[in-house]
Amino acid sequence: MTARHVVVGVDGSVIAVRALDLAADEAALRATTLEVVYAVPDLDEAGPVLASAASRVGHRHPGLPVVTVPAEGHSAAVLAEHGREAALTVVGCRSLGGLAGTVFGSVSRRLAAHAPGPLLVVRGDSPPRLHNEVLLVLDEEEDADTAVFAFQEAELRGAALRILRSSADPHPLPVAVPMPHRRSESTASYLPARDPSAEIGERHPLVRTGSQDAASTQTLLEATRTADLVVTGCRPRRSGHGRQLGSLTRTLLHRAHCPVLLVPAGQGRGAPRPRPGEELHRVVRRGYGPTAY
Repeated sequence: MTARHVVVGVDGSVIAVRALDLAADEAALRATTLEVVYAVPDLDEAGPVLASAASRVGHRHPGLPVVTVPAEGHSAAVLAEHGREAALTVVGCRSLGGLAGTVFGSVSRRLAAHAPGPLLVVRGDSPPRLHNEVLLVLDEEEDADTAVFAFQEAELRGAALRILRSSADPHPLPVAVPMPHRRSESTASYLPARDPSAEIGERHPLVRTGSQDAASTQTLLEATRTADLVVTGCRPRRSGHGRQLGSLTRTLLHRAHCPVLLVPAGQGRGAPRPRPGEELHRVVRRGYGPTAY
């Protein structure tokens, strides 16, 4: 298996099928292999679900390489291990509406806190739409890895990149910077000189950009309504175990209207990934869980 494959967890549920569809789209976009993983207590149970998943992918993306993997263990630990060398791990997240909508699925939550590589979370209440826009949310001035990843994702999709920065940032972006109308225009002239994204934008001149200050949580969430994907970062915990999820990241995971892509700080594309720590295995060792969260 190459280091650039896409991993997705399935369990036969509706949200897992949506995650499978999006993962297949991502693998096709990257022209790479899709690895479909089903974590179960008994490997004999995995066959029908994996066969159905492979058939669905084959119908939607003929010719896309697909590998199916039955695995014993808890879904979070299994997916974290299989995603260590992947370009992207995709997971579905069941969520409830209203006040209960802030409940974040257990497997998704564990992966968000411990997965070693980029993690794409597909929420159950965020139907796929094509807006041709990637949203980048920054709450750390030095979050260059997240910005690089977002520019690459926008370029890969031929999409515009909209940048939101927390109003708590010491150098907030101005509100409603106009977006260039031609894709050939450089992004650098549309970003503040002090913003680290300007230098990154110079390396991706075909990506149209716009920027805005996220003055409130509502501003942030409304922006996700017109995005196909929102990219945000996370930093290692001081203890060295897992990720530290900031307030903006937690808000997105709980309430975004589009899929959320978490990018670990300090791990740009192609960088080595640490193996999932023993902490995750201790957290989930008490039993098996569904793959769609």
